[in-house]
Amino acid sequence: MIKSKNNYLIPLLLAVFMAVGIILGSFFSTRMNIIGVSQSAGGEKYQKLQDIIEILDRKYVDTVNGERLFEETIGDMLHKLDPHSNYIPARDLQAINESIEGKFAGIGVRFFVIRDTICVTHVIDGSPSERAGLQPGDKMVKIEGKPVAGQKITNDKIMSLLKGPERTAVKVQILRNKKLLSKQIIRGIIPISSISCADMLNKNVGYIKIDQFSITTADEFHRAVEDLLNKGMKKLIIDLRNNGGGVLTSATNIVDEILPGKLPIVKTKGEHTGSFTYWSTDGGILEQTKVAVLINAQSASASEIVAGALQDNDRGTIVGRRSFGKGLVQEDVQLRDGSNLRLTIARYYTPTGRCIQKPYQGSIEEYYQDQYDRYDNGELYRPDSSVFVDSLKFKTPKGKIVYGGGGIMPDVFVPFDSSGMNFYYTELRYSSSFQSFAFDFVSDKRSKWNSPEQFNTSFQINDELLLKFTKYAEKYDHVKFDKNAFNHCKKVMAETLKAEIARQLWEEQGYFEVMNGYDNEVQRALKVLMK
Repeated sequence: MIKSKNNYLIPLLLAVFMAVGIILGSFFSTRMNIIGVSQSAGGEKYQKLQDIIEILDRKYVDTVNGERLFEETIGDMLHKLDPHSNYIPARDLQAINESIEGKFAGIGVRFFVIRDTICVTHVIDGSPSERAGLQPGDKMVKIEGKPVAGQKITNDKIMSLLKGPERTAVKVQILRNKKLLSKQIIRGIIPISSISCADMLNKNVGYIKIDQFSITTADEFHRAVEDLLNKGMKKLIIDLRNNGGGVLTSATNIVDEILPGKLPIVKTKGEHTGSFTYWSTDGGILEQTKVAVLINAQSASASEIVAGALQDNDRGTIVGRRSFGKGLVQEDVQLRDGSNLRLTIARYYTPTGRCIQKPYQGSIEEYYQDQYDRYDNGELYRPDSSVFVDSLKFKTPKGKIVYGGGGIMPDVFVPFDSSGMNFYYTELRYSSSFQSFAFDFVSDKRSKWNSPEQFNTSFQINDELLLKFTKYAEKYDHVKFDKNAFNHCKKVMAETLKAEIARQLWEEQGYFEVMNGYDNEVQRALKVLMK
């Protein structure tokens, strides 16, 4: 079990740091009294807004979706306050809650649509689908008697057909080895793992990839660490790249596993919430383990809590590129219609006192444009000196200088590796070619390799297979072959194809086991830990 620190209930424990940019919708209820705003506090203003929407609905020259307009109007209003306060309509809330809770009710398969066919790539161990006899490589032909093959069906539509209340049945017809089979699957609770890979990079160094911070993440992390320690781990790389955040206390509990006792992890402060500091406790499972953390421009919120806490306490080395810069805390307020107001209630500060929230001038478009600006100004290849502002300078206990004002700047900067990439590779990567070719390739090889390790050391992509892949991409995804471009990018193409084949066999664990060998940031972190 993880340490029980901060298990008592305070409002901030319910605060969540959601992935940046996941939700840009909003809604407003005229019954503002349910969240503490009475008619006497300005109810006429809210009624005026409703009156305007109703007039538009009745008199405007074109058809108006009043509800949608209402939602967008309130969204614009909230974004005048800050970029992360949002309204979540009831229709979107279930999927978001599933992500936070780390579970949903379904059948327990991973699938991929190839040539308008639902292809099962993996069956989760112990899932309803495994009990019903589904296997990787099966192709779904019908769901509840309705054809789904050759229908140009979307992932959302597939999920709506396969997901449903626990203990309800769904009937599917599958194609396996040219034979049609009918299966009835009794839906059950399916866990959503927030850790996609936990592996030993060598005999001493472990690697854990955290995709998001859900309610279950700290427990998942603890179990993964125990397993790696049993395999001989002495040092650990925690990969938070492209992790947009999640549940606050999952992040603080993970930090608590690493820090010794009585050190600050993060401080939150708001006008109506007061100040609260999360402190580490004794007995963390990683207190004696050397740690490096990987971040990039898409590492946000709870990821920045982890990176900032370790950096400011001189407890870990941060490797990569500057993080997103989200230093605001949200709390969920449920409204009567089942929708949700996600309201910013506090700022958070790293242990040295840094607020790492990047500037916001009221334009949500400009706020997210910052990600593209970093590419244009060359920050992917060298640190942006404009971030180092003297007024935002802080010092760690060991005298290291760190800065606030716009994300976490890594201790070790690693430029983005664009070598071998070109428009031809990019077009292949944005098509479904790698995944669909890999699925077809392993159709008669799923039992050929015993483990990702065996596959990684024994299997190589040769030019013959690469050229076969390019013909496949041209035939099915209309990616025109370019010989010169192929010769320039074939090394990175081979790396990607090998990793995608490993993903078809062992999900993300296989993918990252292959890719980490080519990953400059992982390799740089390895060198840091070996010093």
